[in-house]
Amino acid sequence: MQTDSPFDSRTVSPKRSLSRRAVIDQMRLVGLEIVMILLVISFLVPTLWMISSSLKVSTEIFVTPITWIPQDPQWSNYVRIFEILPLMHFIYNTVLVVFFAVLGTVISSALVAYAFARLRWPGRETWFALLLATIMLPEVITLVPRFVLFRNFGWIDTFLPLIVPYWTATTAIYVFLMRQFFRGIPMELEDAALIDGASRLRVLFQIILPLSKPAIATVAVFALIQHYNDFVNPLIYINSQDNWTLALAVRAYNDAYVSNWELVFAASTVMLVPVVILFLIAQRYFVQGITTTGFGGR
Repeated sequence: MQTDSPFDSRTVSPKRSLSRRAVIDQMRLVGLEIVMILLVISFLVPTLWMISSSLKVSTEIFVTPITWIPQDPQWSNYVRIFEILPLMHFIYNTVLVVFFAVLGTVISSALVAYAFARLRWPGRETWFALLLATIMLPEVITLVPRFVLFRNFGWIDTFLPLIVPYWTATTAIYVFLMRQFFRGIPMELEDAALIDGASRLRVLFQIILPLSKPAIATVAVFALIQHYNDFVNPLIYINSQDNWTLALAVRAYNDAYVSNWELVFAASTVMLVPVVILFLIAQRYFVQGITTTGFGGR
């Protein structure tokens, strides 16, 4: 006679099933972390090789196998790049252009995003869809019309073509990011301020923007990297060496000192350092802004 036992081997306790599932999830997470670490290393290898090569002599750069740590670090390479070209002047030009371009990008994007997120007006969604459609428009299509326009304005060989257009919210993705964040702010805060007699601009600058620091930091970091690394626009609109930015200066090192790669790598490292430092400082706000806007599924 056969009886059913509560300890039948075919029955699995819920606790054992949950623990097995937890182990599988943990193994999957560890595997994902290993893959991500390998990807990060693969992206960092060229950068680390560039920094290492900037401290070498020419004959030591392309030897095989690669020597990651120079036998005799040539710190004088960084001194030479400042002696060959007025690099500090190019850094000043770059800071000037980037500061006003980023400032214009943040302010104009905030104004347009506020209009799309908080104001009600006919055709709002249609115009917003048209604005987003401009993301698919390659910048090279408007290159010739913009050059003709700026030439007629007399702006060629000045910083104005690199700054003024960004005070008109020309980058739709920044408007989208700020609009998505603004829509998550409770309307009650704005309604209370309007009842107390505050204007729309006062509501924007004293209520909405202080609550939108992550979105502002995200847009500012994206815009800074965009303008800091911009090479095509300065190449087209800047003629004289006095108005060069760092991107043009690094290209000049590459053209004139192609046999001295250590100088090219040293100039590239000097250009890389400020962006890395800025990202490390603004990383917390940057990640928070990405996760709380459209990219994070809000």
